[in-house]
Amino acid sequence: MIESLWLQLQHPNTQWVLAGTLLLGAASGVLGSFVLLRKQSLIGDAMAHSALPGVCFAFLFTGQKSLPFFLLGAALAGLLGTFCIQLISRLSKTKEDSAIGIVLSVFFGVGIVLLTYIQQQGAGSQSGLDSFLFGQAASLVRQDITLIAGISAVLLLLCIVFFKEFTLITFDLAFAKGLGIPVRFLNGLLASLIVGAVVIGLQTVGVILMAAMLITPAIAARYWTERLTGMIVIAGITGGVSGVAGTLLSTTMKGMATGPLIIISATLIFLFSMICAPKRGVAAKAIRLIRLRRRTSREQVLLTIYEQYEKKDLCVTAESVRKKRRLSPSLCLKALTDLEQERCIECIENGVWQITSTGIEKGYHTALKQRMYEVYLMHEMELANIEFDQGCFDPDRLPGETRERLFSLLKLYGRMPELRKASHEAEKGQIANEF
Repeated sequence: MIESLWLQLQHPNTQWVLAGTLLLGAASGVLGSFVLLRKQSLIGDAMAHSALPGVCFAFLFTGQKSLPFFLLGAALAGLLGTFCIQLISRLSKTKEDSAIGIVLSVFFGVGIVLLTYIQQQGAGSQSGLDSFLFGQAASLVRQDITLIAGISAVLLLLCIVFFKEFTLITFDLAFAKGLGIPVRFLNGLLASLIVGAVVIGLQTVGVILMAAMLITPAIAARYWTERLTGMIVIAGITGGVSGVAGTLLSTTMKGMATGPLIIISATLIFLFSMICAPKRGVAAKAIRLIRLRRRTSREQVLLTIYEQYEKKDLCVTAESVRKKRRLSPSLCLKALTDLEQERCIECIENGVWQITSTGIEKGYHTALKQRMYEVYLMHEMELANIEFDQGCFDPDRLPGETRERLFSLLKLYGRMPELRKASHEAEKGQIANEF
């Protein structure tokens, strides 16, 4: 298999296809990032479906298969579809997503009708227009690849040149208008670039799958970074790698189209990103949730033990803790084991734990923090001028007057934690003698 792949890579046509799909994937990923952030994910699908009648009209006018004329017809049809979407949403009460669905269905239906008509003609079987539905990169010749690669390079260059402007109109359109930036021109230019990316991908990926080529690399990149520059770079790399991987797979798998394999490669990268991304990935979120549950359960168990200590009951069992806290047996036992390792409690008998001086001190601060926050919520309107992170309420960082007010409220409600270190050793010795 490796030898056959190596021999295929020596073929000039394979090298040109690899270069073309690499640039196409990179351009699609970069432009798809702006499409995704502008919440116009379906616009690429509408443009791709709108391009099909343009290809058919180009064949009817020229009477021959010419990729430059096909791309020109597809571009004009895609721009017309975009204009119709904007016109429908502006002149009527129809929302943009509904307008996209209408234009997509109508244009694609017209394209299928024209495609069927062409196939029924004498030269229709020779036209090869059906390759535009699912893509057929293997049918591309050197001149076609050169044209696609050149347009992809121009698209990437324009994205670099107008990067700041595209960023501004993507995130703050009103601010861009206030600065006097030609927003209408930039919106039109960005739409034209998206149409260009869709058009050059029709022969490689196809009408039906081109929307995935735009959006999938951008979504995969979104999991790895919070910055637009990083997202665009990662999306471009993801699209390029997907194009190369799909092309290499199609060279080793007989009868498999390149377009679907490119989309499958991009989808696999997306799934990997969705699971393994360090901050937004499913695995990272699951790990954070598990850690949060363990930390919360440990705090709840420590609070329960400390509350028993306030009642002058130094010993607890797992069963007594679970009666007061809704914890699973395994989670409760894990919390008790962790507290024992932290020397907050010690085992004096099988299944019986006793709080230590360290546990009293930690329990005191934990109870104080929780009870102060409870009192704050009860008097939130009175203390509304306080600014703090609700996920990390720290009494030591509060202003002095606020802390004193909360302390007085705790004493008023009888909720002030107790810290009896002096008598703890005597109580501990008494308990030990009993056992």
